[in-house]
Amino acid sequence: MNDQFIGRGWAFPIRTDPTGQVALVSREREIEESMRLVLGTAPGERPMRPEFGCAIHDYVFAGADAATAGLIAAEVRAALRRWEPRIDVHDVSVSFDSADPSTLYIDIRYTIGNTNDPRNLVFPFYVIPSEEPVSSGVPELTEGE
Repeated sequence: MNDQFIGRGWAFPIRTDPTGQVALVSREREIEESMRLVLGTAPGERPMRPEFGCAIHDYVFAGADAATAGLIAAEVRAALRRWEPRIDVHDVSVSFDSADPSTLYIDIRYTIGNTNDPRNLVFPFYVIPSEEPVSSGVPELTEGE
C-alpha cells in the first residue's frame, strides 16, 4: 500500500510512544482512527473548524427505528465523503442491539483509495431511548369506559 497516499498521523487518543514522543499511526490504522474521529465529533465541537464532524449526534434522542437508521446512514456517508477523501464508502448500514435499545451499530464497508482491499468498520453509537412505551396504535381502554 502506498504510505505516501495514506500518510502518518497522531494516534488518537493522543498518547506517547515508548520513547516519550507523540505516538504516530500509519497505513490502515491511520484511516480507521481518522474515520472514528470524524464520526465521534459533532459539528460545532471544534472552535477552529466548526463544520468538521458528523451530524449523527443530532439523533441521540431520536427513536430507534428504521427512519432514524436511514438518516444516520446518510449522515455517515456524507461526513466520510467530505472529511475522509482517502476512502471510497460502498455501504453504510445501521443495526439495533436487540438486548440494549440504547446501542446502534453503524457498519461501514469501504476501500482505501484505488486499492482492491475491501474493509469494514463497525462504529457503536449510543442513543437515549424514550421512556414512553411504544404504542401499538390501538387505544387502551381504561376502567370506566
